Amino acid sequence: MTFPIDAVRARFPALDHRAFFDAPGGTQVCAAAIERMVAHLNTGTANAGGAFATSRAVDRLSEEAHQAMADLLGGRAEEIAFGPNMTSLTFAVSRALARHWSAGDNLIVTRLDHDANVAPWLAVAADRGMDIRWLDFDPDSGRLLLEALPDLLDARTRLVAIGAASNALGTLNDIAAATAIVRQHADAMVYVDAVQSVPHVATDVTAIGCDLLACSPYKFFGPHQGVLWGRATLLDQIQAYKVRPAGTDGAHRFETGTPSFEGQAGVLGTIDYLEWLGRQIDPLANSRRSRLLAAMAASVDYERMLGERLLAGLARIPGLRLYGPPTMDGRVPTFAFTVAGHSPAAIARHLAARDIFAWAGHFYAVEAIRRLGLDDQGGLVRVGLCHYSTADEVDRLVEALEEL
Repeated sequence: MTFPIDAVRARFPALDHRAFFDAPGGTQVCAAAIERMVAHLNTGTANAGGAFATSRAVDRLSEEAHQAMADLLGGRAEEIAFGPNMTSLTFAVSRALARHWSAGDNLIVTRLDHDANVAPWLAVAADRGMDIRWLDFDPDSGRLLLEALPDLLDARTRLVAIGAASNALGTLNDIAAATAIVRQHADAMVYVDAVQSVPHVATDVTAIGCDLLACSPYKFFGPHQGVLWGRATLLDQIQAYKVRPAGTDGAHRFETGTPSFEGQAGVLGTIDYLEWLGRQIDPLANSRRSRLLAAMAASVDYERMLGERLLAGLARIPGLRLYGPPTMDGRVPTFAFTVAGHSPAAIARHLAARDIFAWAGHFYAVEAIRRLGLDDQGGLVRVGLCHYSTADEVDRLVEALEEL
């Protein structure tokens, strides 16, 4: 069926004449998420674990939110932890894992990742006297050099940290293949930053085969939250940093302090929205997981169409250089470029003056920008699409760039 873009946009209150191309930094929030948050706060909030009505309601809400995220990622509810953001969760996990690491052990990080999947591991390595090994990417294609990974692995590799998709260049990495390489060559864990992939492609942690995966609901139409998935058999072996009365069941060991229950309500609303979209696409889908998969499949096709339209338009701009994969194959709809004679910041201001919202700079992908030789040139301009974007907005962006 035709993608129901008008019905989709009607479910995002913030969408108007402004063109939001800042999705890689954070999407607009769907109405279902807002309504769930407001309803939770309006009807009375509480801490968890009490005998009274509002506390019992919070317990039910939290259980539902954990199950909803498990359905989105292909895991189980007890494998899900909520936190303030992916970065905080990654620091917490890195510290807990490092209890059992020693001087001379090594960690592998990539030059393509957001710093949230680099800096925590650099800090742990410095504290424990460990070695850091870098997996590079091809600056011309923006693709990770997975063929170099086997030579980086050995008996003392403790963890490989890899991003599912680049927040700067849009590269969609084959993390299942990367995980298979790790399994073949080392007894090491795989930690996946899926912040940029979860909004755009279906996620199946079992098929990926990784040990831990983190994402951010505010990058897929929800509130500011972080989510961690961890393989149950691994989680049982991790001693998290927490207060003594806090639970130790599954991933909950990483939920330190009182969480944002209103945030969890918002995440539940986001999954409600994606379920709604899945029903429009496939009315016969008979489970939440199948409806979510239908929504993601339709989004992939729609975003590919928009991405191809944008790539064709960018190719017409004099002096524009695209970084990352040159086509929609092997990428999410995040596009980074420079234009000769114009600084990235100046281009972002030019677009903003026309109600077209995009980012310029390094986007916390500091290693990637440095590898491209752009760290002293203002980085890149980044524009990102998602499934509420329209062809008209793509055309507006291209026309604004043609004015430079």
